Amino acid sequence: MKSLKIPIIILFAAAMLSCNSKKEELKMLKQSDFPLPPVADIVPDTFVNFGKQRIDDYFWLKDKSNPGVIDYLNAENAYADSVMASTKALQQSIYDEIVGRIKEDDESYPSLKDGYYYYSRAQKGKQYRVYCRRKGSLDAPEEIFFDLNQMAEGKPAFIFRGYSISPDNGKAAYFYNETGSYAEFTMKIKDLASGNDIGFAVQGAASAAWANDSKTLFYSAIDKTLRSCKIYRRQLDETIGKLVFEEGDPQFSAYVSACKTRQFVFITSGSNTTSEERYVSADSPTDEFKIFLPRVHDVEYEVYPHKERFFVRYKDRQNLNGKIYAMPLTGYDDRATWQEFVPHNVSVRIEGIDIFRDYVALELRKNGLTEIELKPLGGGETQTIAFPEPVYSAELVGNPEYEAETFRYSYTSLNRPATLYEYNIATRKTEKLKEQEIPSGFNPDDYVVECLWATAPDGVKVPVAIVYRKGLRKNGANPALLYAYGSYGDSSDVYFSASFYSLINRGFVVGIAQVRGGSDLGEQWYEDGKLLKKKNTFTDFIACSELLINEKYTSPDKLAAMGGSAGGLLMGAVANMRPDLYQTIVAQVPFVDIINTMLDDTLPLTTGEYEEWGNPNEEEYYNYMFSYSPYDNIRPKNYPNILVTGGINDSQVLFHEPAKYVAKLRAVKTGNNLLILRMNMDSGHGGATGRYDGIKDTAFDFAFVLNRVGIKN
Repeated sequence: MKSLKIPIIILFAAAMLSCNSKKEELKMLKQSDFPLPPVADIVPDTFVNFGKQRIDDYFWLKDKSNPGVIDYLNAENAYADSVMASTKALQQSIYDEIVGRIKEDDESYPSLKDGYYYYSRAQKGKQYRVYCRRKGSLDAPEEIFFDLNQMAEGKPAFIFRGYSISPDNGKAAYFYNETGSYAEFTMKIKDLASGNDIGFAVQGAASAAWANDSKTLFYSAIDKTLRSCKIYRRQLDETIGKLVFEEGDPQFSAYVSACKTRQFVFITSGSNTTSEERYVSADSPTDEFKIFLPRVHDVEYEVYPHKERFFVRYKDRQNLNGKIYAMPLTGYDDRATWQEFVPHNVSVRIEGIDIFRDYVALELRKNGLTEIELKPLGGGETQTIAFPEPVYSAELVGNPEYEAETFRYSYTSLNRPATLYEYNIATRKTEKLKEQEIPSGFNPDDYVVECLWATAPDGVKVPVAIVYRKGLRKNGANPALLYAYGSYGDSSDVYFSASFYSLINRGFVVGIAQVRGGSDLGEQWYEDGKLLKKKNTFTDFIACSELLINEKYTSPDKLAAMGGSAGGLLMGAVANMRPDLYQTIVAQVPFVDIINTMLDDTLPLTTGEYEEWGNPNEEEYYNYMFSYSPYDNIRPKNYPNILVTGGINDSQVLFHEPAKYVAKLRAVKTGNNLLILRMNMDSGHGGATGRYDGIKDTAFDFAFVLNRVGIKN
C-alpha cells in the first residue's frame, strides 16, 4: 500500500452561512443551493484478492493520527451544520417536544436484593442518573452510591456500564469510560461505607463476579482487538490478578459471571454459534474451574443453577429454538441423568429463563410475539401470561430474589408506554407497579397500530409493525419512516418511543420491519438472514417498503428509511439496490466497508464476526460479501437524500467507515439530493452519552427527515 499523505481538502466558502432565509422558506433546498461540500483527496490503494483487483481511493481515512483526517471530518461537520442551519428552529421544536414527553424527575421502581432496595433516578436538567439504595425498608435513609453527574462533570463523554455489589453489601465493582466507546472500560472498586475507591483499578475490564468471601473478585480483560479473553482472580489487597483462564480461539470471547443462587462463579466462552461454560464454587474461589460441558461446534448452552439441580438451555442444529434440560448437581456428565424440562418446538423460541425456588419462568417467542410461562418444579399446571394486542413487546425484568413468590415483567407497544407489572404466583394476580409517564399528555386511542405482512421475493411473509395517527387517509400522500436492524439474531421488538411521536403527530406512518437476520419469528429467521443468505435481510426490507407504497400508506417521494450499525449496513445496501424507493435515508454509525473491515483481523470484532458475515479469506464468502458491500457497490446513480452519522471513538464500527462511505458516495453519485456526514468528535457508537445531548442528536436526525419531505415546522 502507498504511504499516506495529508490530503488537500476543498473547503466550502464562508459565504455558505449567508443563504437567503426567504429562499429557504420558499422551497426545499437541494445540494446545488449550497457552496461545494468538502471533497476528500483521492489516494488510491490497490488490493488483490482471489485474482480480483480492488482500488480503494479513501483507505487513508482510517488513520485518526493523520491531521488531514481530522481536518476532513471537521469540514464535513461544518458543512452539515451549514446545510441544516435552516432547520434550527425545527430541531428546537422537536427537542422541546421530546423533553415534554419524558418525566425529567423520575425514579425506577425499587428492586429488593440481599436486604437492600435498589433504584435509580433521573433529575431535571441532569444528563445522567443517580444510583441509590435503602436498607431493609423503603422508609430507611437513602444511600447514594453513584452520582453519574458528578463522575461525568467536565467530560465530553461518559458511559457507566454498571456495577456488581459484593455479597456482604459493602463494596461495588463498577465500569465506566470517558470516551464513549462500548468496548473499553475501566473497572474500579468502591467502598460503599466511605464512598471512596479502594485503589483497585483495571483498564480494559469487561465483566466481573464476586466470590462469597467479598474479598475475591474474578474479572475479564480485553486484548488489543478489544476481545474479552482473559479471566483473572484477584483479592482486594493484591496488586495484580492471577490469570485463571485464557480463551485462545480468536472467534470466541470469554466473560465471568455469578449465578442468582450464589453457588457458583461461571466463565462463559462463546462465539456466535458455539459456547462452553466453566464453573467454580463461589465459596472456594481458589479451586480450579471445571468444564460443565465441553464445547461442540454449533452447540450453544447456558447454565442456570437451582439449589437442587441445574437447568440448561440447550441449542444445536436440530433444536434451533432451544430446549431446556434439568440436570443433577453432580453426575450430570452422564446424559442418562438429563431430563427434558421444556422440549424443542419449531414454532416457539426460548428467549429467556429466570430461576426461582419453586418455579422456572420462561420468556417465549411465538409468531413474533412474546409470551411468559411459569412452570412449577413440583408438578402441576403451567401458568401463562398472554397479551391481547396484535403488536407488543414483553420481557422478564428485575427478579433478583431466588425465594420470591412474585416476578416482574415489562410491557410496551407502539402506542402503549412502557409499564412494569408484578405477577403473584399464588394468587395469579397481576399488579401494575409503574407506568411510563408522558407529562405533555398521551392518549393511546388517538393512534392506530397494525401488523402488516410483506411478501419477500422468495415468497416468505415478513412482518412490519406500523403506527399512525387515527384518521390518516391511505392516499399515498403521507410521509413515512421505516426502521430495521436485521442482524445477530437480535429481534426488532416494538416499543413506545417518546421521540417517534414528533414524526407521528406531523402525519408520519412509523414502521418497524422485522426482517430476516433477527430472530423475530424464531431462530430459523436468523439463520435465513446471515452468511450466504444475508441478502434476504435487504430484500425483506425492500418488500416491506414496497408494501407501504402499494397499500397507499406512503409513496417513494415521502418514504424515509433509518437503521444503525448493522442496520446501517442495511441502509447502505438498499440505497444501492433500490434508491428509487426512498426519499431519504438515515444511516447511523453504519457498517458499510464490510470487505476491508472483515479482512483486517487486527480490528475489533473482526474474527468473532466470521460466523455472522462469513470469512472473506475464503473465496465464496469474499465474492458474496463483495456483491452487497455498500462501500464497494456505490455506482453513479441518483441516490436519495442521505444523512450519515459516526463517532470518532466508535469501537464497534470504526469512524472511518461512515467517513469513507460519504467521501466515495459524494464523488460518484448523481442528482441533486443532499448528502451530509455528522461525526461526533467526542464519543463513540451510541453518539452523545448524556440524556439531553442524546435527545439533541435525535432532533437533528428527525429534522433532516422532516425537512426532506417538506415539513418545516
